[in-house]
Amino acid sequence: MTTTATQDPRETPGAGRPAREHASSSGTAGASGTAGASGAPGAALAVLPGVLASALAWTDAHRTRFALPDDVLEPHTQVNATLKPLGELAQLGSTIRRTTAPGAPEHELAGDLVAYAWEQLHEGALLLELLRAEPFAAYPYEIYAAFAGYGLRHEGFEALARPLTATRAWAHTEQHANRQLGLVNSERRVGVVTHTDAGGVLSRTWLGGLSEPWMFEGPSGYALTHTVFHLTDWGRMPDRVPGKIDGYLRTWLPAWADGCLESGQWDLTGELLAVAASLPGPAPAELLDAVWPVLADVQHPTGCVPETGVPVQDPAPDPYPFIDCYHSTLVTAFAAALSLRSLRQRDERTDETTPGRERHTP
Repeated sequence: MTTTATQDPRETPGAGRPAREHASSSGTAGASGTAGASGAPGAALAVLPGVLASALAWTDAHRTRFALPDDVLEPHTQVNATLKPLGELAQLGSTIRRTTAPGAPEHELAGDLVAYAWEQLHEGALLLELLRAEPFAAYPYEIYAAFAGYGLRHEGFEALARPLTATRAWAHTEQHANRQLGLVNSERRVGVVTHTDAGGVLSRTWLGGLSEPWMFEGPSGYALTHTVFHLTDWGRMPDRVPGKIDGYLRTWLPAWADGCLESGQWDLTGELLAVAASLPGPAPAELLDAVWPVLADVQHPTGCVPETGVPVQDPAPDPYPFIDCYHSTLVTAFAAALSLRSLRQRDERTDETTPGRERHTP
């Protein structure tokens, strides 16, 4: 997954431990049929709070691994190993904060992580230097947009970005349609006129074309999820999903998630769950109830989640290399926050519409 140019021990009671013990006997990696079957009603809500809290706790405990090196502005520095993880921390952290209730521990921790990322960028000054050095590159603008959409801005960056984003070169940068949709969303966040119509770009994506569902594989799966993320501003605006795409996703997400579970594609599974929780209208509760307990089983007791493969049973504090689990752990937290919001909103709507049922507000 890419949001930029490209891609503590668990202490919460009931945070997925019973499900993990069950998985050790039934085999998590061989989860064929799980998403296609109906999970027990409420199964997702039973594990989601613990999954979210644990994934965020792991991220917080490893925040220094997102720190930028002193030579980050040098040409030899790898963007994918430095700025990309930090941009993802900002993007997914800001969404989690917006999605969780003020005062909740996860809400406060997510905000703290975004503040840390902004501090690493010298409150935007470092992004200004990047833009000066690479005026032809979109990734400094996309990273900046993650903060701008959250309310953190840098006047100097925007003063330089305005004329650059008005150039013919900016409007005609050659890139995949889902990447162009991401740039449109970045422009929306910054508050400038978009360089092209989002609807026209959407029609050129794999998802927008309602591609044959059996043609789904890894690259098209990530293109699909990012199309939804950019379209909905990372799950904040579900109503931007057109009706025909909503119906297509509700029909085929269970089969795609099932394939990802069977092949141990945990990172892509998390992204598909985030997509499911970003759809307009009622939450696809059967899908969430079927898949979330499986992903909870995969989550290590420390809170991290591997990108792919058979989950290790190593009790060590860091069972996976950071580069192999940071993204999937962030995605798990992001998807968990969206899923909790979606399921709780469904329950609130049920309370409001069920005859003879009194709604209790805590």
